[in-house]
Amino acid sequence: MKVYEDEHTLAFLDISPFREGHTLVISKIHSKNILEFNPDEAGNLFRTIQHVAPAVMKATDSHGFHILQNNFIAAGQTVFHAHWHIIPRATGDDYKFATHITYKDNDTMLKMAETIKSHL
Repeated sequence: MKVYEDEHTLAFLDISPFREGHTLVISKIHSKNILEFNPDEAGNLFRTIQHVAPAVMKATDSHGFHILQNNFIAAGQTVFHAHWHIIPRATGDDYKFATHITYKDNDTMLKMAETIKSHL
């Protein structure tokens, strides 16, 4: 079900939502994932997210929302057209978004930062 459309973007309800009101936002320019996404379209996309997210919150009586974007199968991407999820949240809801880990120490964290930098 479409909730918003303009010349650059489209927003519609997710058919398999985490919560009622879970909405997807896409660019009308095709890209498989964020690495292929045209950065010139980012402004259009984020304007739509900023326009639609408050409406999702009001419609669902939510107190916040997640913006989620999956890339590649390992990260849960099942539709290969880049899209952003607006997932409404309520204070005190029991929805668990992720399990957190901690680095065993600062040296381990520093090593990971350096490894990432070496691939830039």
